[in-house]
Amino acid sequence: MTGFGKAEASAGRRKITVEIRSLNSKQLDLSLRMPSAFRIADAEVRAAAARVMQRGKVDIYIGIDAGEGGTTGCGCSGRAVAINEALFATYYRQLVALGEANGTEWESGALLRSVLRMPDVVAGETEEAVCEEDLAALMTAVAGALEHIDTFRLTEGAILMSDVLGHIAVIERLLGEVAPFERARVETIKARIRESIEKVGVAVDSNRLEQEMIYYVEKLDVTEEKVRLANHCAYFREVAASEEAPGRKLGFIAQEIGREINTLGSKANDASIQRIVVGMKDELEKIKEQLLNIL
Repeated sequence: MTGFGKAEASAGRRKITVEIRSLNSKQLDLSLRMPSAFRIADAEVRAAAARVMQRGKVDIYIGIDAGEGGTTGCGCSGRAVAINEALFATYYRQLVALGEANGTEWESGALLRSVLRMPDVVAGETEEAVCEEDLAALMTAVAGALEHIDTFRLTEGAILMSDVLGHIAVIERLLGEVAPFERARVETIKARIRESIEKVGVAVDSNRLEQEMIYYVEKLDVTEEKVRLANHCAYFREVAASEEAPGRKLGFIAQEIGREINTLGSKANDASIQRIVVGMKDELEKIKEQLLNIL
């Protein structure tokens, strides 16, 4: 879900630049910075971004270059600035009176700057400075930037998905390596039990001992876990190939794969199988890390 997109559009002499950056996030976290004059389009820009981005921490930066002359082709002022003369005079008189009362003489430039900084003395950009042509250019630039970042993410996503499926293939290969050790493990467990009994020197019924060992070995059987793990891996491939935005679902399937790998390890009771399980876990962690980047 990481990506970058940039586009520009013009309305008369005014050039509008839109930059979009995205990072990984489970939900859509959208931050929008734009000139106050264009706040009228805030909801429309956010809606357009949400339709395309869906997930991720998304930062949208909109910049306006008024160009030479500061006007647009449709006659709108590039920056509408007005001074409230009545309020200016009120603040001016109050500051002069305050200086006289405290025995302080204002320097004319400092006094002027202080008055101009007072609230509501200077009105900056206003919505009236934006016309239909400006708004149309803005949405054109937004659409262009979204198209660029979507293309960026599609390209990156294809690479990441190929890498993830490679790790799934390794898990499947490791799963196939369990079988030989599994067969040898049964005989090893039986021999270990008989050896322990002989060391104790207790007489036991051979038939009863064989029944107990069969029961014990059945509790350690991992056939069910192997079948479920193979099915989860196959389903992972199916979802990856068939769904447009499979990231969330693949994350859930990865959790199920992890459960089967953990159960396989806890029931293995064999050093060789444990080494294989560790390899599977390593591959699964790589998958989980990459899934954070997939929509």
